[in-house]
Amino acid sequence: MLETLAVFILGIAPPLFSLWVMRKAQVRARENLIRAREIPVVRIPGRTPFTGDRRYLEGIGEVTGDPTCQFNARSAYIRCAVNPSGPCRDCPHYQSRNSEAKSKF
Repeated sequence: MLETLAVFILGIAPPLFSLWVMRKAQVRARENLIRAREIPVVRIPGRTPFTGDRRYLEGIGEVTGDPTCQFNARSAYIRCAVNPSGPCRDCPHYQSRNSEAKSKF
């Protein structure tokens, strides 16, 4: 009888241990998600958002900067490869796109 009980305990111990480890991992992951939601958004000083510099272009989406410039990244996050932080107005690196691309804008 004692041997049967020992075999039963040894047989059920690994699944119980596995369930305990999985539960601890789930609790830890949930706590990390809660902590991550509580982290405040940090603004980088000296950087201004591109709110006034954005345009919506059909087929492309939101674009920052002058879309007629050859160096425009066609992205909502970066203006161009040469002058990523802008501004586009009076940029010395401005080069017009070819006439085919201009007709799209």
